[in-house]
Parts: sequence; C-alpha cells; structure tokens
Amino acid sequence: MNALRFTILMAAILMPSLAFAQDVVSSGVAADPFGEGIIQMTDEVRDMPVATTVRLIMVLTALTFVPALLLVMTPFTRFIIVFSMLRQALGLQQAPPNQVLIGLALFMAALVMGPTLTEVNETALQPYMAGEMDTVVALENASKPMRRFMLSNTRRDDLSAVMNMGRIPAPETLDDIPSTAVVSAFVLSELKTAFVIAVKVYLPFLVIDIVIANILLSMGMMVLPPVIISLPFKLMLFILMDGWNLLVRSMAAGFGGV
Repeated sequence: MNALRFTILMAAILMPSLAFAQDVVSSGVAADPFGEGIIQMTDEVRDMPVATTVRLIMVLTALTFVPALLLVMTPFTRFIIVFSMLRQALGLQQAPPNQVLIGLALFMAALVMGPTLTEVNETALQPYMAGEMDTVVALENASKPMRRFMLSNTRRDDLSAVMNMGRIPAPETLDDIPSTAVVSAFVLSELKTAFVIAVKVYLPFLVIDIVIANILLSMGMMVLPPVIISLPFKLMLFILMDGWNLLVRSMAAGFGGV
C-alpha cells in the first residue's frame, strides 16, 4: 500500500497538467479540475483500509482459477462428455451447438452442487468478505464441503490408485487424504462414469444404424448413405422416450440430486 501511495503521489507531482494548474492558481485563476481529481483519488487510496484491499485482491485472484475448479471439482465433466457423446450418437454435427451443451452442463452442475455451494458461501465466503475470518481459515472451511462432495462421489479403487501413484501412506481418516489426491481421484471417477453412461446411450442408436444399413444393403441402395436415413428414426426414438429428461434425471440421480 505504501508503494501504491508513493506511485500515485509521484504521478501527481510529475504530471504537466498539475504544474499548469499550479501556475494558473498562482496567477489568480481557478485551479485545474483534473489535478484536483487526482489529489482527491490519492486521499481516498490513503484512507482505504488495508484489510479490505487485500481481501478484494484475493477474491479477484481466486476468480482466475474458477474455470479449472469448475472442470475438476464439479460434475461438469460428466455432463459435458455425455452430452457430446449423445450428439455424436444421434449423428448430429452442430445441433445442439457447443454453447448450448456447455451452458446446460454448467447449470446442471450448479444445480447438483447447490447444497454444497450454499454451505461454502455461508461458512467461508461471507465471513471472509465481512472480515470475520482469516484467509487460511476461510480456505479450510471452503474445502471441507467440496472434499465431502468429491469423496462421496469417488470410487475407492480410483482413490487407492491415485494414492499409490503419489506414494501416499494409508491415512487413518478421510481428512488425512491430501486434497490433490481427492481431486485427481474424483476426476478419474467422473471420466469413467461419463464413458459408461455414454456407451449405454450410444448402443441403441448404433443398433438403429446397423438395421438401416442392412435394409439399404438388401434393397441395393448403396448410393444413399445409411446415416441420412437413420437420423429421423433416431431423433424420433429419442423424442418418444423423452430422452433429455430421462438422461438428465439419471445423471443427477447419481449424485443424489433427484
């Protein structure tokens, strides 16, 4: 903060407009408003509480890690992989577009993690912003609900594999497991679950493609691609079985959300 105040004061001293303002004041004319604005801003920076400024800087810095945290600590990975595989199984190229799938996966992840995010906000973020909690304590309080969510949705085989790779000794309790191991095991579990769901989604549409291809082959219609003929049938099947609702509810139910 002292360096910031010194920089602003030096800029105010060396600025030509202020020198011009001083000449005008000495000649009896009104002062330069630009120079007065800089002096007022300098006073405001000097009077700003240091703790509030530090918290603001910490929050802005933490926002840069939000995309990474979104990928590795939420169900976003599972949702976006399944949605992408579903689009490929249907034979669609750009429908729904990537923006729609990412937005749906993002809000579904936020919906599933609603109770966890609420606990993080109440126990860590709000007390920290109010100045009632130190940075280290706030990070510990925020990590507890997130660790609880990830551990409850992590396969023990994946967690054991990650701990073996990291040469981490067997812990007495789950709280002794490092957060890096928890996050890595959670991502591996999400990837495995996403591909298992994608295979189950892909198989019915693959059967339709095989049936249509055999029908066209038996009729001698080799010029017409089977994908074009099977696409309406796959869309009709997906609509009749209420595919979006069934798929989303099934994935959310895996987290205990529905």
